[in-house]
Amino acid sequence: MEKESKLKIKSETDEILGSETIFEKLKGKTPWIFGKKIRKPKLVYPKIKLPRMDMPLPARSLVIIIVYIALFLLQTGIVYIVFKEPLAIGADSSGNPVILYPSIQDAFIIESIVASVFIFLCSVGFVMLYQASKYVYNKKIAIRILVLGILLIISTFFALQAMITVKLGESLFNV
Repeated sequence: MEKESKLKIKSETDEILGSETIFEKLKGKTPWIFGKKIRKPKLVYPKIKLPRMDMPLPARSLVIIIVYIALFLLQTGIVYIVFKEPLAIGADSSGNPVILYPSIQDAFIIESIVASVFIFLCSVGFVMLYQASKYVYNKKIAIRILVLGILLIISTFFALQAMITVKLGESLFNV
């Protein structure tokens, strides 16, 4: 009678396709390689309860702000400014202030900060592109955010290209 109940249970699970796990399917088909003389080892892991420390976590927006500040500082070339110690701003032979250093390998501090502001605005543009994808069902807001993000990206690209062109000593816009 017990054999019949086992057969009934087994036949019910066989009828339902996909109800068996991979382990159950392979269990009957794969023999134990050492036969019945050596048993399969069973590992019993101890249940260790470590004391937990509950620390208050900062708000998510605070963490994002700290990450943006760190990115901004890295984009300014803070490492370059600390090790090279460049001038803050320069002057030409007649005493007029020069913001862009004439060499492409070096930069004034003000030039690094202006370039990092442009790069930061470009990254804000990419964040706005991502944010626009969140407003799929509100098309007006999505298009406004999308257009503003694209304008930020394109304008900062051309501003940085203009800085490099002036820095190389070429005329801007071939005029």
